[in-house]
Amino acid sequence: MTLEMRALKADEWDVWYDHLELAFGGVPESPEERELYRSLTEAERSLGVWDGDTCVGAAGAFTFRVSVPGGATVPAAGVTMVGVSPTHRRRGVLTSLMRRQLDDVRAGGEPLAVLTASDPAIYGRFGYGTATYALAVDIDTTRVRLSVPPGTDGVRLRLVDPQRALADCERVYAALVPTRPGMTARQPGWERLPLLDPDAMRGGGSPLKCVVAEREDGEVVGYARYRVKPDWDPAGSDGKVEVRDLDALDPAACAALWRYLFSIDLTWTVRAQRRPVDDPVLHLVSDIRRSRPRTRDSLHVRLVDLAAALEARTYGAPVDVVVEVQDAFCPWNEGRWRLVAEAGGAARCTRTAEPADLELSVRELGSAYLGGITLTSLAGAGLVRELRPGALTEASRAFAGDVAPWLPHGF
Repeated sequence: MTLEMRALKADEWDVWYDHLELAFGGVPESPEERELYRSLTEAERSLGVWDGDTCVGAAGAFTFRVSVPGGATVPAAGVTMVGVSPTHRRRGVLTSLMRRQLDDVRAGGEPLAVLTASDPAIYGRFGYGTATYALAVDIDTTRVRLSVPPGTDGVRLRLVDPQRALADCERVYAALVPTRPGMTARQPGWERLPLLDPDAMRGGGSPLKCVVAEREDGEVVGYARYRVKPDWDPAGSDGKVEVRDLDALDPAACAALWRYLFSIDLTWTVRAQRRPVDDPVLHLVSDIRRSRPRTRDSLHVRLVDLAAALEARTYGAPVDVVVEVQDAFCPWNEGRWRLVAEAGGAARCTRTAEPADLELSVRELGSAYLGGITLTSLAGAGLVRELRPGALTEASRAFAGDVAPWLPHGF
């Protein structure tokens, strides 16, 4: 039977989502998760491949804005819900979905597509490069102490209901978006995601809790959402604090929140995942080894409109470089491009016939785009080729950022 690809119809969502659950292992999500993602799904951006009445492939996209170096937020397609039925693998279904999706993204005027990957090896061939990493820590609070900055003792902490604190927490989050590349500006409905707390997600832990940090005038300048997972052994309590979110607008509030999490009774480990790789906690702890830091890939970036994407961000140093770009999957990006920018100023990226200074693929540009992966490191792996002496250092300094890019949550 001939396969048909089309955008999702209103009455097809359940069948489409059932297929995705099957593609990701067949374990049903909680009713709360399912309802949330039903409400967030953009049907016109959700593709299904159908074999008769059976959905055998899917790919969706959310309409996002992603922060980039310089503080701007850039339109981006948040690629999600990609899966192919085991019965229809190796028949070109995924490639067809990626082809249609990127064509649609380009037609819609979004210069970027971004995703988190269940299997990172899949998406490199479609031009996605790993642009951010996430830090995880398991801090042994019986042996690790915190050194806090001046002003920490003046921060007032208040335990609040997560729902009632949502507006204050969202104001803090919104203030941070332009300060760190890779964050997504919260679109309507997405404020519900941090509060998602079905029993199935708790792993034996408590319901989600929230503590806010306030200045003397009562202004909320930070918050932490967490759960406590009690445990006992013959020696006594062995509980854990599992941190979902911790955001703060100043060092004192940040340190006060971490200190609070360290001090919760009957717990001896603070576990946090999906933190920025330059998280201040790495410098607050007395023993980094007993904090067990580790990283993994997080946000993958694909430049769909290369010139528009490169012009949308600012650069940390002056740059005037010609790059030869390979992009077989989106050939409109292929060729030579001249990028000119002053430090912190507007950039221009135009096609040129001038000799190339650097040679790389669009995947490497995606990795370097948010400023967390240097072109020099990619060149060390043989992925960027320097054709003019000095061009690599010039471009690498320009692309690099002052803070590590970070994606706070999945999608």
